[in-house]
Amino acid sequence: MKHKVKVTVIDKKCYDDLQEKYLANPKSGPCPVYNIGDEFIFGTDPEDTKYFRCADGTQCAEAWDCISRYIYTGLQGGSIMNGWTNDEKMMIACCNDGTRPVIFKIERIDIED
Repeated sequence: MKHKVKVTVIDKKCYDDLQEKYLANPKSGPCPVYNIGDEFIFGTDPEDTKYFRCADGTQCAEAWDCISRYIYTGLQGGSIMNGWTNDEKMMIACCNDGTRPVIFKIERIDIED
C-alpha cells in the first residue's frame, strides 16, 4: 500500500490586540502566505508535490516546521495521531505564529497497489 498526505488550510486567526502590544509592525494583520481552502498533496512518487508552496511560490518555514512531522508519519503509513483525534489518519495542527496562526488539517490517504 502507498500513502499520500493531504494538507488543507481550514482556518486563520489574527489577534490584533497581541500584534498592537508586541510586534514591531503592530498592523501586521493575518498571515499573507496561506488562505482558507489552500490544499497541498505530498507523496513519494516523482510527480508528487515536493514543496509546501502556495501558487505564488511563497512558503513558510515556521508552518512547515510545525506540520512536517505529521506529513512524514503519514507518508510512511503511520498513525498520525492515534487516540488524540477521532481518526488516526488525521491531525489538526497550526503554525507557531502566536499573533496570526494558520490552522491545518493533515490527512493520510491510503492507496491500494
